[in-house]
Amino acid sequence: KGKAKGQKGKKITLKIAKNSIRISSDGGRRLDLSKMGITTFPKCILKLADVDELDLSRNMLKKIPSSIQNFQKLRWLDLHSNQLEDLPESIGTLQNLFYLNICNNKLTTKNLPEELNLLKNLRILNLGLNCLDSIPTSLGALKELKEIGLFDNALTTIPNSVKKLPKLKKLNAERNPFPDSTKQEEHADSIKRIETLYLVQEKDLCCSCLKMCQDKRDKLNKLKNITPSPSKKQSFPLLLTPNSSAKDNQEEWRLR
Repeated sequence: KGKAKGQKGKKITLKIAKNSIRISSDGGRRLDLSKMGITTFPKCILKLADVDELDLSRNMLKKIPSSIQNFQKLRWLDLHSNQLEDLPESIGTLQNLFYLNICNNKLTTKNLPEELNLLKNLRILNLGLNCLDSIPTSLGALKELKEIGLFDNALTTIPNSVKKLPKLKKLNAERNPFPDSTKQEEHADSIKRIETLYLVQEKDLCCSCLKMCQDKRDKLNKLKNITPSPSKKQSFPLLLTPNSSAKDNQEEWRLR
């Protein structure tokens, strides 16, 4: 019985959903159903479609229905760490969306809807940790985009239409099989990209993912400090970033 129940996932009722509404730091209403063991999109939350933010991250969702278009007020949508293989075309109707996190899923380039280019107000887009072998040039239509995560995919190039977005400040394309990594780094330097960007903040990561990221960063820091610099003291600038220290109580971070 326990095994069958685990496969079916937790049933979300309207009462549970209403009790999961939080007030975000800017006063918006966030429906937080993260880490709930959900396997199918709960239809009952369509009755709460007037929320400003929707968090369905860290579940076992394989599909987002076209009815996501009912959430027309949505400004913030977090779907990271699920099992999504595609997204509905209707996601392009969410014209108020400025934050979209679909990191750590099973998305392929073929199943990435072209309608993403309709999200004209999007400022942060995280496509990291998926199965993308190319990035649609049509994403160059997202003129308000400031941050984009493309790390840990199967990319061999990034379209100029994306690299030259007018407001783009942060781009993370690490751990992709680019044929000429030097050229990629030179381009990043020429447009003042930052060295490392993790769009998934510590508050959004499970303990195991957080530890993995921290271990990788620590290894990089050790490699950088192997060659001593007689004129400079050792510095650890990454320790000053928001990703530098773990918080045991992730819910506390989420409510801040």
